Amino acid sequence: MPSSDATEVVVSIVVPVRNEAGNVAPLIAEIAAALDGRWAYEIIYVNDGSTDATGERLAALMKARANLRQIRHATSSGQSAAVRSGVRAARGTIVATLDGDGQNNPAFLPDLIAAIENGGDRVGLAAGQRVGRKDTGFKKLQSRTANGVRNAILRDGTRDTGCGLKAFRREVFLMMPYFDGLHRFLPALVRREGFDIVYVDVIDRPRHSGVSNYGFFDRLWIGIMDLAGVWWLIRRKKPTPVATEVMTHD
Repeated sequence: MPSSDATEVVVSIVVPVRNEAGNVAPLIAEIAAALDGRWAYEIIYVNDGSTDATGERLAALMKARANLRQIRHATSSGQSAAVRSGVRAARGTIVATLDGDGQNNPAFLPDLIAAIENGGDRVGLAAGQRVGRKDTGFKKLQSRTANGVRNAILRDGTRDTGCGLKAFRREVFLMMPYFDGLHRFLPALVRREGFDIVYVDVIDRPRHSGVSNYGFFDRLWIGIMDLAGVWWLIRRKKPTPVATEVMTHD
């Protein structure tokens, strides 16, 4: 098992969860199967105000897994806040994220992480793009509509910002202006900062157990306002001036 020593961690896997007790153990096992022997890594679960046994399941697993950590929110603050808490706590220079319900297959994590490593300073984000969606027809329609509207306004070149499988350098994420809903606009904001994006097709699958805890209608109107705000941020962005220090000599 990889060490949890801060100096050795290269990759931090951040998993935001709320009431996913039944999905914790199987997903952690899959993350380990995908990454063991490839990178020194840690797994950070951000428990976003769960009211079920999610916290207890994680605490039990932490006794046997030195590279597993749990960050707890006292009350649910939303997915973007959970991702941000995980990134801020991360010890790795590269951070990868995935949803905690099991629909995101950890087998694709190595492709995303390698894309960041191979891209050097040029690539700011490796984003999963789901194929073979396992959601209901209504949810697929919602997603297509939201992605179409977002792409038409922001022109971010991304067909699927809702996929939780992403990888990025920690420092790049922390450059982003934070707001609730940030995780849905990462491609546009990463491009705003001048970085390229690599896209990786990932195969979707049904959740392991339970029901979705982050809904659509509760964020619809907020999402529209966020879209307008991100559009404004992009329009107001100015190139960073080249600054040089002038030295004087006697």
